[in-house]
Amino acid sequence: FVIEILDLYTLKAFDEIPRREDSKSVAEALMMKGYIGNTPENPTLALSVKTLQLFRQIRLRKPSFSIEAFTRVLCDLYNAPYRRRYRSALSNAFDIYLTLIRRVDARVADALGRTGPNWRVLNACPACSYELCNEPPLIFKRMFAMDANFSLKRMTSGSKNEGDVRTFTESDYYLTFEEVDKYADEVKSKEGADDMADDDLPTAAANKSGCAVRWKAAASDEKKKMWSIFMESGLFASACRHGMILWIADLIQSGELAKFPLATIGKALEVFDGEWIMGYDIGCAFTQTIRSSSLAQKFEAQKCRCCVNAFHGYSHTYDCQKQHHPNVIEGMGLEDLEILERIFSSSNQLGGLTRYMTRYRRRVFIDQFFRNWDNDKYANLGTMLHNNYVQALRIIEEEVPALEHAKETLNISEGSLEQWHIEEVEYFRNLGKEPEHNIHQTAYVEALRDYREICAKYEMASDQFILTVPAEAASSTYSQELSQTRKAESSRRYLAEKRDQILLEITSLELALNIEVRWTPAMTEYQEALEYTATRDYHKALDKLQKLVVQRLFELHKLNLNFTGAQSIYALQARCKAIRNAVNKYNAAAVKLNPPKPTLDWSRVSHYSFLEEFDLLRGSRQDIAHHRWTELAVRETMKQDLRIKRAHEEIARCNVEIRRVHTSILDKQ
Repeated sequence: FVIEILDLYTLKAFDEIPRREDSKSVAEALMMKGYIGNTPENPTLALSVKTLQLFRQIRLRKPSFSIEAFTRVLCDLYNAPYRRRYRSALSNAFDIYLTLIRRVDARVADALGRTGPNWRVLNACPACSYELCNEPPLIFKRMFAMDANFSLKRMTSGSKNEGDVRTFTESDYYLTFEEVDKYADEVKSKEGADDMADDDLPTAAANKSGCAVRWKAAASDEKKKMWSIFMESGLFASACRHGMILWIADLIQSGELAKFPLATIGKALEVFDGEWIMGYDIGCAFTQTIRSSSLAQKFEAQKCRCCVNAFHGYSHTYDCQKQHHPNVIEGMGLEDLEILERIFSSSNQLGGLTRYMTRYRRRVFIDQFFRNWDNDKYANLGTMLHNNYVQALRIIEEEVPALEHAKETLNISEGSLEQWHIEEVEYFRNLGKEPEHNIHQTAYVEALRDYREICAKYEMASDQFILTVPAEAASSTYSQELSQTRKAESSRRYLAEKRDQILLEITSLELALNIEVRWTPAMTEYQEALEYTATRDYHKALDKLQKLVVQRLFELHKLNLNFTGAQSIYALQARCKAIRNAVNKYNAAAVKLNPPKPTLDWSRVSHYSFLEEFDLLRGSRQDIAHHRWTELAVRETMKQDLRIKRAHEEIARCNVEIRRVHTSILDKQ
């Protein structure tokens, strides 16, 4: 029989297909000739396997290349107008082609004994999993990271019925719905109108970490919007330090709920043995979430740990950084655990296609992308380990002499750096824990100040009301004068009620503070509380400035991600203007202190390294001027010491992982 074909290599419009007597179907006859039809039975158009193979390879290297774009290329080569039937035929034939590829791969894996639900995770990355006899022990057997991505959304069909109801279950990347949803009730969600805005952060009720609060404030507006228009609002992924994907899960009409990272942790505890460390945007707060879940006992038994990613860690409080940042954790080496940012920077290219796909095809394309990603990362393992090794050697070669020179110049004795690290951690752990009595005194002074102001306004309103006497004028102005009189009376009544409310608040605070005689501005207690209030205002201005600087850091980071540049530039411009205003407010509050705090300028605030100075600027009731670790030169020396230690750890880990990869290759041969 003769059928219309699309073949990029021959550009033939029709081809004659021989059909043997023992041929079971038209589809079989087409495949024997190297074609796949647009339908299983009675096809009217067929595409060559070579053309489909080329399209697959193009998509692996350019994920944003759509079926329609390739169809238009074929039409141009055929000198034919674009027709939708060609796109539908290519889409259907490509589905069959990918199914055949997966079936062949499954048979090969079965023949090689590479079966089982966890075989890929346990064997895909030889640097992580190919453990050898008598190799040096590592503090953490595995390192991996996890995070959510909101680019791969899919619109809901709304009231329309979906024609494609297939479910893609042939992927070993996806966690099942049951595996994820069993953790849905592990963490109680907050009540109130802010539920949807808060759902993007997995925080336990007992966890009131400042980092979690700051992360919500710094999160982009995209994460705070309602997800009802999307069936899948993104995905939650995890990957090892070498870039191999572990597991992914679809975010079904939700933000980054706690059940997704908990399901990932639960799967890791089930599959991986020994100690491992996991990096997460709010790994510090998420540790408490795990401890309040059903995973707590196993997590503690395996001595596993959570930390923050290196880049995102700089947005956390300095107290948190001194405990949870990769730079200060023994055994981390030079790993930053920001691998998912690099993965998402590439997978974002799929976002333009998945938005209007069916659920089946969206999962197929995502699975195809991550399989190709893993293949590339496997081929790049040697280069990655080599680069890490060279980086560690360079740090040791260049910074060890500099460290010794700094220790000699600054008169730092052996063991002092370790002791100063401990003192610094202890200081920042207790930073900000001011007595509750001071807070009540501040509220009392503010209430007294408000009371004086409201009393003055009330007197003015009363005088204005009394002096409002109807003038002898025409009757046409009567309604206007009546309106003015009523407004004056309403203002007076409002101020009277406000005055009584503040007076009641003052009386309650006086009872709580055991104040028998009401304070006046001339009293010593009032002046001390007023000074504390100025300090409190200074802290508020500093917190506002810190939040804006953190948000600017995120916007700068997004400029490096694919397809986010234009939006980030607009946000960054607005952020810079807000920061300049916040700097002015901070400087105004700083000069009111006694003694005044140093003022800031844009050039200093705009540098990312300034983030760690916020907590030092915040200060406390303790005098830390005599601590040497507060000196800038000493702090740089302490950082240098940590970098060198991490570099030595990286070399030790690379020595182990290089042997694993090399032995794995030899064993396969």
